Amino acid sequence: MSDDEQEQTVAEDLVVTKYKMGGDIANQALRLVVEAAKPGVSVLSLCEKGDEFITAETGKVFKKEKEMKKGIAFPTSVSVNNCVCHFSPLKSDPDYTLKDGDLVKIDLGVHVDGFIANVAHSFVVGATKENPVRGRKADVVKAAYLCAEAALRIVKPGNQNIQVTEAWNKIAQSFKCTPIEGMLSHQLKQHVIDGEKTIIQNPSDQQRKDHEKAEFEVHEVYAVDVLISSGEGKARDGGLRTTIYKRDPSKQYGLKMKTSRMFFSEVERRFDAMPFTLRAFEDEARARLGVVECAKHELLQPFSVLHEKEGEFVAQFKFTVLLMPNGSHRITSGPFDLEIYKSEHQVEDQELRSLIQSSASRKTQKKKKKKVGHYSKEALCDACG
Repeated sequence: MSDDEQEQTVAEDLVVTKYKMGGDIANQALRLVVEAAKPGVSVLSLCEKGDEFITAETGKVFKKEKEMKKGIAFPTSVSVNNCVCHFSPLKSDPDYTLKDGDLVKIDLGVHVDGFIANVAHSFVVGATKENPVRGRKADVVKAAYLCAEAALRIVKPGNQNIQVTEAWNKIAQSFKCTPIEGMLSHQLKQHVIDGEKTIIQNPSDQQRKDHEKAEFEVHEVYAVDVLISSGEGKARDGGLRTTIYKRDPSKQYGLKMKTSRMFFSEVERRFDAMPFTLRAFEDEARARLGVVECAKHELLQPFSVLHEKEGEFVAQFKFTVLLMPNGSHRITSGPFDLEIYKSEHQVEDQELRSLIQSSASRKTQKKKKKKVGHYSKEALCDACG
């Protein structure tokens, strides 16, 4: 976007419509992948299913606007158990087959005209009300879910990003869990998935010093991303192939290899500055070759596959929220049943308990039993203790 172009925000009705369209498609894609995630199903097939659905559905909106870009804003990733994020294998990579009891995190994103709706969701394969989840898996899923519910109520104009960071630390500690160190939630802008304002999780001392404090303002949009671990909260590169990248518009370099130049030209044409998967290229082997030089010279930023220690569990919830004058409006979320997760712990901080039990929307405050997120206020009260 050139300097003389006016930045488009949710102050405009059409922009809100585009965010909501993307949000609806993201929610449908997420539900589709969740419903398909059964024992014996491969992660690769789930990633392909999510991406194919997003591509098909975004192709049906604004059909007359031939120049409008729309599609995947973050490729479908399915990260299991101690895998923290970004696992989205290629056909040539080792796959993973889901088993009963696996803790699964699904992460994906959609954009319509560059307006991004991201969502992530956690669940345990095979869990039902008759077969509930207990122990550390229940602790970490419940902690992450309640962190997301708290953030929905804190991320509003006038509040600061540090308030979210502190709330997440307290909630995670109540469940004997830890937020993944240094993970960031970003402000979203048109065509920008990693905006300037951020919320940091569990910062180290150095990260706390370096991280800029910011106040949330009306008409901003955020992808609020919660990642909670049953372990010490340290995410490491597990050595698996990185398959998701995004172009860094601030970097320039004259690529030497013809394969790299052809690959990068296709990235610019098809994805602009949105994250993409190497799976999206017809010739996967050529893409694997072309990406090397681009990444080496930082034209592309990698989304590495990260892991917690073996035997630990990580849960993730991410939602996209529009900060409107009449209140915060969450446009993405997944199908979650709180009653399936039976933890012995509860939120200990009284202020946070009251916050989570409060309505997240101005419109619903007059209705006594209105659902909050996916769950009734009474259920959230029980969850907090």
